[in-house]
Amino acid sequence: MKILFCCDGSRQSERAVLFGVQIAAASQAQPSILGIAEKAGDHDALLKALRRVQDIFKENSLDAELIIKVGRPVREIVKCTEENHYDLVVIGATRKNVFWRLFDPRWMSVRVYNIIESIEPPVLVVVGSRPALRRVLLCTGGAEYIDRAIDFAGKIARPLNAVVDLVHVMPEIPTMYAELVQFEGDVDRVLESNSQLGKNLRHQTGLLEQLGVFGEIRLSQGDVVPELLKQLKRTEYDLLVCGSSPAEDKLRRYVIGDLAREIVNRAELPVLVVRTRERRRIARLFKEILGRLFPHSEKTSETQNG
Repeated sequence: MKILFCCDGSRQSERAVLFGVQIAAASQAQPSILGIAEKAGDHDALLKALRRVQDIFKENSLDAELIIKVGRPVREIVKCTEENHYDLVVIGATRKNVFWRLFDPRWMSVRVYNIIESIEPPVLVVVGSRPALRRVLLCTGGAEYIDRAIDFAGKIARPLNAVVDLVHVMPEIPTMYAELVQFEGDVDRVLESNSQLGKNLRHQTGLLEQLGVFGEIRLSQGDVVPELLKQLKRTEYDLLVCGSSPAEDKLRRYVIGDLAREIVNRAELPVLVVRTRERRRIARLFKEILGRLFPHSEKTSETQNG
């Protein structure tokens, strides 16, 4: 495994390294430290800070490569991940103070969101500090396309002897799940059912059991993020894992929203966002609806492209 640690010399970036180095050491990964000086004059101070970070890896018997660039942070991180194959990117994040939240609903730096949305490798966003990685909560969504996130989380947890719990939140009950409402707290009944949810959860627990890291399944009903936050309060977790599918256009992002962004915004613990390879069924359906509502838009687009 190759892991890229993005450091700016701040205390929070060092906390991110302290958390991520557990994963690197347990999986015998090849770590690289990327520092970006926004001005050429910042180079020496940044190098000094990165040397301190490099010592953290040496203390864990790891030899971390130092990479220093000059330019815009997000652009350089994207470029670095495009030129080199990394399995994981680790960044530190801090929340804005209450005063700034009154003027900007985004609780973190825009850079954090831009990095998650712009690069292919999974991104570990470390908020605050965690001394160890012992228990993981993975938000499944109950769908098939989460397999990549499950596999990745399992491979991280296994060498650390950590446990992975699955949580599925039903934001509203479709007709196909109607018979499960009265059994929402009965995981066994759901798993034994022939519903798509039951089939998917059986498949997902099987993947984690093969890796030897499966803990338990938790089901709840309501708005996804508030329900996730309730789960995090009930049990002490060290990492939250969620999948994220890239929006194909700004309109789709506006209509469907970005659940991963809200999770990163609200969770008070490290969050691992894994880019999933979602089936394009939703996107195709959305385009069909737009085509019926605005039948002339596609013709106009074709004429312009032609």
